[in-house]
Amino acid sequence: MTTKNTATVSFSAEERAAMKEHAQELKTTARRNGKTAKADGTADVLAKIAQMAPADRVLAERIHAIVTAEAPQLSPKTWYGMPAYARDGKVVCFFQSAEKFKSRYATLGFSDSAHLDDGAMWPVTYALTSLTTAAEQRIADLVRTAAGTVSVR
Repeated sequence: MTTKNTATVSFSAEERAAMKEHAQELKTTARRNGKTAKADGTADVLAKIAQMAPADRVLAERIHAIVTAEAPQLSPKTWYGMPAYARDGKVVCFFQSAEKFKSRYATLGFSDSAHLDDGAMWPVTYALTSLTTAAEQRIADLVRTAAGTVSVR
């Protein structure tokens, strides 16, 4: 007697594409010289941003400008095909375009390396539809905290 499992779990096409991008990123990083890694990472991030849909591109360009201004010690890199910023090779924050996974909004996310800890529960991903002056200031504060230059307030 055979039974048929009808509940097959699989990754979406977007998830599979992101995993392939990540595998390529790992290969590229392994080939690069340590001296040029930050410059090459910046070029990779800017190229990825340039490929985005116009609305996502505007947000990503501003996020890139904020992160590089507020936390120049973070190294730009791509991570699963997304612009990301790392400390000692570990991603601290990243921008995910709405288009990437067919979401209704883009997101700014922070990894556990960001140390945004604030009590027993805190947000680590933020939905973005536009960037106001207040939102840009909040992002700058979060990035400085994530980079370790200030503490959570």
